[in-house]
Amino acid sequence: MEVAGLAAISTDYYTRLGQGRIQASAAVPAALAQALRLDDDQRDYLFGLAGKDSARPRRRARQKVQPQLQRLLADLTTTPAIVMGRRMDVLAGNSLAAALVTDFGQIPEKHRNYVRLVFTDPAVRALCADRETVARTCVAQLRREAAKYPDDPRLTALVGELSVQDPHFRQWWAAHHVATLSVGTKALRHPIAVDLTLDWDTLTASTDPDQRLVIWTAEPGTPSHDGLRFLASWAASSAQASASGTAG
Repeated sequence: MEVAGLAAISTDYYTRLGQGRIQASAAVPAALAQALRLDDDQRDYLFGLAGKDSARPRRRARQKVQPQLQRLLADLTTTPAIVMGRRMDVLAGNSLAAALVTDFGQIPEKHRNYVRLVFTDPAVRALCADRETVARTCVAQLRREAAKYPDDPRLTALVGELSVQDPHFRQWWAAHHVATLSVGTKALRHPIAVDLTLDWDTLTASTDPDQRLVIWTAEPGTPSHDGLRFLASWAASSAQASASGTAG
């Protein structure tokens, strides 16, 4: 059933819910309201049928990157790094992260989300040598974010948007797998640095536990390490040429 699929619930569960044979959690009518694009009145009616409180979720204040992390990003000239916030939004990135992944500063703030980029940005999709593994991991990490902030309207909207746009996201989200954003290894096919195998790690900011510094490194002496050095030199030269052109 299409509605059940969009809401990331099974057809059997949806049928039993409609027949009143089971009691739904608040997350189910919320997912259905998102999938059906209901207005506030329709949403309240749906929650009433489910016997749940339809109080609108409280919007959280917009995150801003911590100044200490911003300074650290600027100092990391040979290491790609980004700061990731709630719902895996990209709050900031250094110049080498822009050269490695994408120029996050050129992306509208409301769309500057790592999971959205993995599923919707052609350049980022092409960058991942094993895209399915990367995408599955992103969904599992986003599922953990949803568990931490079940009433986050922006996260709910993101899940609804990607569920409608991508059947794989919808399938993997429904699987309920959870992963922590911590450490891992990623294989990349980069248009400038060619094939790279990078280790990634995360450091949590003590001033805001919802902000994490994500860095990509390579073992010294490996082709991937040399590739990162080459990419850093290329990015610096490109920035210098761009600055010279602007000044002229």
